[in-house]
Amino acid sequence: MYAKPGRNLANERALVMAENDWTAAQAALYPTRLKAMCGVNPLSAYALEELARCSTTPGFARGMKLHLGNADVQLDNPAHLAQLKTFFAAANQHRMALVIHTRASISLKRPYGAEQGRIMLEELFPMAPDVMIQIAHLAGTGPGYDDPASHSVMEVLAQAFARNDPRLRNVWVDVASNADRNISAANAEKMAQRIRQIGVKKVLYGSDAATAGNLKPGEAWQAFRKLPLTDAEFATIAGNLAATMR
Repeated sequence: MYAKPGRNLANERALVMAENDWTAAQAALYPTRLKAMCGVNPLSAYALEELARCSTTPGFARGMKLHLGNADVQLDNPAHLAQLKTFFAAANQHRMALVIHTRASISLKRPYGAEQGRIMLEELFPMAPDVMIQIAHLAGTGPGYDDPASHSVMEVLAQAFARNDPRLRNVWVDVASNADRNISAANAEKMAQRIRQIGVKKVLYGSDAATAGNLKPGEAWQAFRKLPLTDAEFATIAGNLAATMR
């Protein structure tokens, strides 16, 4: 958030480093319960240096969290894509997993659809073939699942999952806050179908920050359980464990 375009903080980098260090220190207090991610705007001038620093910082779970919406990353912008590909390659080199909020900025109305899904599959993911990549919120945002743009992205990726595309060998998808109390029957059915298309063994359950409209973790699980999935499918998803959590 400190590096969000338009903020122009004079001490931006110092604030980013201090926030990452604080997060790592908090997780280190409870090493059997908490695993922390390092955060950075991948378009910032110091992104690669912060990635390298975080890779050797005690307390981090060998991973980076990217929020492409807040960073205003536009995959159809050649300069942005080139920087992001370099970042992915560096993450692979440092063996740092990537958890990515892929949804482009909604407030700025950035393009987001099938073309962005294709770019992820064909140009981004191959740059980090040896580390886990986790796509947050079924390629959308939360709470809820009423976002046609993210459905278009996920359709491209889900079809690739269904055909066992080797570029998705280390790619997982999480469902954090997509199933909320108000999800419509139609969207619940669509979400269940998408999960089956991806494959339940590649789906991670997650809640989200329990602020604003997001449910608390226990409440989020109850909402997720209302999807038209079988008990066996729920059990598989509940047992899936991200590599960064092992």
